[in-house]
Amino acid sequence: MDYIKIAKEVLDIEALALNSAKKRLGEEFGRAVDIIYPLKGKLIVTGVGKSGLVGGKIAATFASTGTPSFFIHPTEAMHGDLGMIGKDDGVLAISYSGESEELIKILPHIKRLDIPLIGMSADKNSTLGRYSDAFLSIEVEKEACPLQAAPTASTTLTMALGDALAVALMKKRGFKKEDFASFHPGGSLGKRLFIKVKDLARFENLPIIDENSTLKEAIVAISEGKLGNVLISGKDKELIGVLSDGDLRRALMQEGFSLDSKALDFATKTPKTIEDESMLASDALKEIEKHKIQMLVITKDGKIRGVLHIHDLVEAGIR
Repeated sequence: MDYIKIAKEVLDIEALALNSAKKRLGEEFGRAVDIIYPLKGKLIVTGVGKSGLVGGKIAATFASTGTPSFFIHPTEAMHGDLGMIGKDDGVLAISYSGESEELIKILPHIKRLDIPLIGMSADKNSTLGRYSDAFLSIEVEKEACPLQAAPTASTTLTMALGDALAVALMKKRGFKKEDFASFHPGGSLGKRLFIKVKDLARFENLPIIDENSTLKEAIVAISEGKLGNVLISGKDKELIGVLSDGDLRRALMQEGFSLDSKALDFATKTPKTIEDESMLASDALKEIEKHKIQMLVITKDGKIRGVLHIHDLVEAGIR
C-alpha cells in the first residue's frame, strides 16, 4: 500500500477545501469580526463531537490573542452552564449539519439572552444558520475520509476559519508581540521579553581572586566556582581581569610555564561587562554569542557585582 500517495491525497482534499472557502469568503466574515470586536464580555464557543474539540482549540486561540473566550459543551450548558453566559457575551456555535440536537436545544436560550450568535455550518438554511446573526460556511466538497464519515476536511476548514477570525481581530486590536507574551509568560517569547539579567545572574559565592594570586590558586577557584572562569580583582575590589579555563590551556603551552606564575599575566584584561541588571536576558545572550564568550561580568562603578553565564541562560530557556 502506498502510504505516501494516500497522505498526499488527504492533503490535496483538505487544501481544496481551504481554497474553496477562500474564494467564497465574503461580508459575513467581516460581520463576524464586527460582532466579536466590541464585546464587553467573552466569546463563548460551543459545539458537539469533533466540532466541539475544534471549538475548544478555537476558544484557546482567541483567549491567547486578546479576545477573552472559553468553550462550553451544549449538554453542560443545558444543565447549568448557561449561567456562565452573560449579557455582554457573544456565542460562536459550530455544527457541520447545523442540526446537532444538543446544540439546537440551547439556541433559543441564547437568543432569549439577546446576545449575538455566529454560526459555523455547511448549511445556511439549517436551524443554526437561521438563528445566526453572522454565518460562516464550513461546507466541503468531500471529506478526506474514504468513507465520507469522519470529519476531516471540514474540521480543518473550521479550525482555519477560527484562526482567520483570531488573526483579523489581532490586527484590528493592534495586538503586539508584547501583548502575546503577557498571556504566555512561560513561553519562549515571554521569556525573551520579560526575564532580565538580574533574574538569572549569580551574585553570591563568586570565584574571585586578587591580582597577586598564582595560577595554582586560580585553578582551585575555577574548580570550586564551577563557571569555567575566575574573576581577578584589584585592591579596591574592581574588576581587572578574567581567567578562563581556555586561558589556562593556552598558558600550559607556553615555555617556562609555572603554577606559581601570576594568574593576571594570562588573563583577559578587558573582559566583557554590563552594568544594567535590568537588561533583557535575551539581549545579554546576544552579547555573549557576539563575542563568543561564556559569561558577562556584572559591574557597578567598575566593581564586581555578579556574573551571567551562558549555561544559566540556556537552562532558563532563553534563545
